Amino acid sequence: MSKLDRLDMKQLRVFQALIREENASKAANQLGLTQQAVSEHLKKLRDVFDDRLFVRKTNGFVPTPFAEELAIGVDRLLIDFNSLLSAKDFSPEKAKGTFVIAATDYAQQIILPSLIAKIRQQAPNLKLIIRDFELDKLHELMESGKINLAVAFPDYIPESYKVVKLFEEHHVCVTSTHSSIAQLTPTLAEVAEFPTIIASPSRPNFKGSIDEWFSTFGLKRNVVVSAPCFSIVPMYLNTTDSIAFLPSRAIKGLDVVTIELEESPDSFDVIAAWHPRYNDDPLQKWLVSLLD
Repeated sequence: MSKLDRLDMKQLRVFQALIREENASKAANQLGLTQQAVSEHLKKLRDVFDDRLFVRKTNGFVPTPFAEELAIGVDRLLIDFNSLLSAKDFSPEKAKGTFVIAATDYAQQIILPSLIAKIRQQAPNLKLIIRDFELDKLHELMESGKINLAVAFPDYIPESYKVVKLFEEHHVCVTSTHSSIAQLTPTLAEVAEFPTIIASPSRPNFKGSIDEWFSTFGLKRNVVVSAPCFSIVPMYLNTTDSIAFLPSRAIKGLDVVTIELEESPDSFDVIAAWHPRYNDDPLQKWLVSLLD
């Protein structure tokens, strides 16, 4: 019997789930199988491919190098097979499985709440995993199929990826309503001297995207706190006499005031992106359409 004859679609779906979850019980739950059934399928896969595929760790599995390479082909094969079956009759209410979205802190606040609401309403059987955006690991995770969609900014996305622009955004300078700075009408040079809090979720440091803009005026900011996400910055502003530059849509409803500036930072795009092999996936196309 050939290797192809010993392989079936369910085994490949188990392999895909194990790659994503790196845990047998979670993979079983995702597929609606018992953990024993997942183990049996894994045993057959190991025999077919003559590789351990996954090595045990404390809380699950770690894929072998061969498995990581194999995952790319398996993911593409399952997408093509799914496209073959559902190209003409895809309907969200019948969609099942798990869809993984990596999103920046900003996108999780501003974009995902409404997107998740639409998905839950139209595709109630589709499960979602929302991951923090990991800039240094993005390509590796999307190449291996562990992430289906990324919602972020253009500078974070490889040029080879398919990108759709969602909208334009811009930063505004804000401070707490009870800060002494709230009463001032400062020059740009004075703004640069104010104690500043930045959000640096990808690489913890004291440099943000606004620093280059200030440098065009020959100014350097006085950054005193670097936070891991945008959402926590208003709380820090509330306890310090300081300023921050935050995306305009992220400050609605917050207890902050905007400081008017002589000049304004350049606007920037907010985008959604995905690996090219998902271009023809009906589920991917439908979900991206919800972002319009």
